[in-house]
Amino acid sequence: MIVSVNSDQNRSEFDTLLGSTIDELNIHAQKSSKKVATLLGRNLEPYVRDVMTDMAVGTPFENSIELIGGQKFPDIVAKKYYGIEVKTTTQNHWKTTGNSVLESTRVDDVERIFMLFAKLASPIEFRCRHYEEVLSEVVVTHSPRYLIDMNLEQGKTIFDKINMPYDTLRKKENPIRPIVDYYKSKLKPGEELWWMDAENNSKASNIVIQIWSNLSLKEKLELKNRAMVYFPELFGNSSDKFGRLAIWLVTREAVVCPNVRDLFTAGGKNNYVVGTKVYQKVPRIFLNLFDNIPHIIETIMQTSTFELSEYWETKTTDKTKLVDWIDLVAEHAKRIQDAKHLNIKEILTELVLK
Repeated sequence: MIVSVNSDQNRSEFDTLLGSTIDELNIHAQKSSKKVATLLGRNLEPYVRDVMTDMAVGTPFENSIELIGGQKFPDIVAKKYYGIEVKTTTQNHWKTTGNSVLESTRVDDVERIFMLFAKLASPIEFRCRHYEEVLSEVVVTHSPRYLIDMNLEQGKTIFDKINMPYDTLRKKENPIRPIVDYYKSKLKPGEELWWMDAENNSKASNIVIQIWSNLSLKEKLELKNRAMVYFPELFGNSSDKFGRLAIWLVTREAVVCPNVRDLFTAGGKNNYVVGTKVYQKVPRIFLNLFDNIPHIIETIMQTSTFELSEYWETKTTDKTKLVDWIDLVAEHAKRIQDAKHLNIKEILTELVLK
């Protein structure tokens, strides 16, 4: 990757240097293909540095080519303001996972970046393009990272998709937010992003995925109560009403539950008494809800309005979030035939005000 703080200073000479470096590397690939094929990952960086250093003799960049190395970004810097990020693949294509969107290890004073890409599958070939021109999407490993595509068409970058230039995005205090907003706008019903930006999601996902049956009773109850807060559609009759919950358990809580529906519906109907009133044949999912109201109220009050608004897909406030939750549950409950005889809003209001 190559970066320039002052894109006008010696820019034409630098473009020429880049071109001659790529030409020389491709000559090496033809004449010494076995040797070049072994230069995987970081082994290629000093090789590129040496070739570029030779090509820089007699240019304004002579004696200025520096290998940064380590975890810094980019890998090579010229005259403190141009930078080159080196990537390799052993597959016969031009795609790979790139650098973090956050760019927290970016070298100071580097502004204009280029990607030098080595395809080490036969036939070995080197290419170089502007960094921002080859970033097609954002994918997630342990953090959001760019996806590199050296064949990407003009106008198809992630920055074109979010309608924001690369230099504008990278300088934002929270560069993940515009990307999250873009991918959320593309979600289909029942889908959810499995990662959020660190600023708004303080809970880290567990590195170990657990099976539901291995959780303690306390852990199971806590997750069920939070689910009844976050996903009011559980109390409706949609055919996919457990979909978002299943995704949430895996992606946010690292828990696999093969029978999500049974967590709330197993056990059949029963009567329920509120004050002097007896409600007959109450579906099990509402019995679970009513029996855990104190814990549910606590969860609502301790959860930020931002997070609740994200889950409920509607705006709420600290003053109204409890009432808003009751309204959402009651609205979904109207669609359940077995709950037609229940005034869920009235019952929840009375239980909450106890």
